[in-house]
Amino acid sequence: MIDRATVDKIMDAVNIVDVVGEFVNLRKAGVNYKGLCPFHDDKTPSFMVSPARQICKCFACGEGGNAVNFLMKHEQITYPEALRWLAKKYNIEIQERELTDDEKREQSERESMFVVNEWACQYFHEILKNDVDGMAIGKQYFRSRGIRDDIIEKFQLGFSLTKRDALANEAHRKGFKDEFLVKTGLCIINEHGIYDRFAGRAMFPWLNVSGKVVAFGGRKLDAATKGVQQKYVNSPDSEIYHKERELYGIYQAKKAIAKEDCVYMVEGYTDVIAMHQCGLENVVANSGTALSVFQIKLLRRFTQNIVLLYDGDEAGIHAAMRGTDMLLQEGMNIKVLLLPDGDDPDSFARKHTAQQFKQYIEDHQTDFIQFKTELMLKNVKDPIKRAEAINSIVRSVSVIPDPIVRATYITECARRLDVDERTLISQTNKYIAGDREEQRKEQERQEARAERLDATGAAQQQATPLTSQFSPLTSGNEVERLLVQNIVRHGHEIIFPGLEAEDGSTIDLNVAQYIGYDLGQDGLQFSNELYNQILQEAVEHATDEGFQADRYFMQHPDPQISQLAASLGIDRHQLSESFKKEYTTADLQQKIQHLILDFRMDIVNQRLKEIQRQLKTMGSQIDREQLKKLMDEYKDTQELRNALAKQRGSDVIV
Repeated sequence: MIDRATVDKIMDAVNIVDVVGEFVNLRKAGVNYKGLCPFHDDKTPSFMVSPARQICKCFACGEGGNAVNFLMKHEQITYPEALRWLAKKYNIEIQERELTDDEKREQSERESMFVVNEWACQYFHEILKNDVDGMAIGKQYFRSRGIRDDIIEKFQLGFSLTKRDALANEAHRKGFKDEFLVKTGLCIINEHGIYDRFAGRAMFPWLNVSGKVVAFGGRKLDAATKGVQQKYVNSPDSEIYHKERELYGIYQAKKAIAKEDCVYMVEGYTDVIAMHQCGLENVVANSGTALSVFQIKLLRRFTQNIVLLYDGDEAGIHAAMRGTDMLLQEGMNIKVLLLPDGDDPDSFARKHTAQQFKQYIEDHQTDFIQFKTELMLKNVKDPIKRAEAINSIVRSVSVIPDPIVRATYITECARRLDVDERTLISQTNKYIAGDREEQRKEQERQEARAERLDATGAAQQQATPLTSQFSPLTSGNEVERLLVQNIVRHGHEIIFPGLEAEDGSTIDLNVAQYIGYDLGQDGLQFSNELYNQILQEAVEHATDEGFQADRYFMQHPDPQISQLAASLGIDRHQLSESFKKEYTTADLQQKIQHLILDFRMDIVNQRLKEIQRQLKTMGSQIDREQLKKLMDEYKDTQELRNALAKQRGSDVIV
């Protein structure tokens, strides 16, 4: 358990721009920062980070909160785990007792898998550095590739002993269960027992964007063959690892990618490592898997510029070709560079300095049109094959989402391919129209499925008798949200100073106390329970020394409350200093009073509608006593509405 004082210490140290910036490429936007939302398919930056309020929010999907909320959502971790992450980042010590064996067993399966992988990474690394076989076989392999010790440390490279149950036996001694050794893919179990998947291999840990070990790649080495390379074995998909969603080297590269505003995509582990060693750090690998949309979206959080850096052989050409359209569709700006025959990024990096490598890339990279043109039209004289190649290039252009970029490429295609631009525009429009038609049909199919589900739900609802009871003490609308927003932002601010109490003393009422007192007189409450909890806690802590509502709720231990507070605490658009208005106590007082009147008016209007509904559904068998009761209530409620309307006047609350 982490005490409140330590939580406050952590939250005081946090800079949310730094935290979010670990995962999202942020750019200054006035007093705030903006970036692509990591929680949905964001095409234009809609994720806002406010350093002043220490909160973030996406104005497209609504996700947001403080630094803790962000980490919980992004990393799929618990509240205490997010606090530990922040404490580690800001070097804040947390005193916690050692978990018992029972408590360890009660940890989530996902967290247990991360723990096992982290231990295995350290185990493989220690074997490489300190074990006789690890140094003689594993380290010798890395030495033969020219990999320095600092790079071995940076990528936590390791070695798995040739004994088939070495890791399993050590894991058992450490108290790890076979269940998690198998689920992470570290071990395989069959009728003969449990054995290591990676025995006798040089180990390459996969770290996700936050630095957690999610998987491993192992390259087979054997002392008898003196380190001759054999094929790779990789971790299978698991609860914590899906190969189409991860990129090797992303954790080590993310800061350099954001700084350089460019990423190099290579094929293998050693390509990434060699380029880091030569000084080029903005590089990742998809390691043998076809490039996926998930991987592209991950990269797009940090940059829109990508250079496909592959071998010049057939496999490299194929790898460059197969991802082009997906990258264009996701709004990436693509350059392609195929290295000279016989070289891959690993061997090329070892022969050149970082500056030489950068210069070579700058001099020889081509845009995707030139790449596809040279590849598909080289020595092609057959008109049919030439037409097919041009259609393929135009098809690629058609998926570009930005119309200006698309038009620029069409003009460039016309010049390079010696084809009339109007013809290319016409063909591009056909492709776009076809894609839109397919999207329309898919949307119709989804709507049809939704209608069928709604019809099923309506049928079930009709089968259940509706209650005729209606509570006049609840209301659910925008006014509720505005009231709670003011509790979060201004709950601690005094709006009625020096009120005389019954005993003759004077008291000060802040925003939260006044709202609580006014609604409590008639037993009114919000329709949203989180709203009620916020009001209740704001009133309870109103007299606490140094109480600030915005700070209290944005750092609340309940993630739902802190996330809601953050959402209510940040505005999409910030006024410049010259347009900002300083609200006086009287302004705030008037605003709160008007909102409460609006809230009461909503409740009254709801009740009038409910009475009308009940009158309409009474049917032919009228209960005269019930009818009179409803008519009297309707009259009284109308009078109340008129009185409220008179109080409200013509003021409009925005």
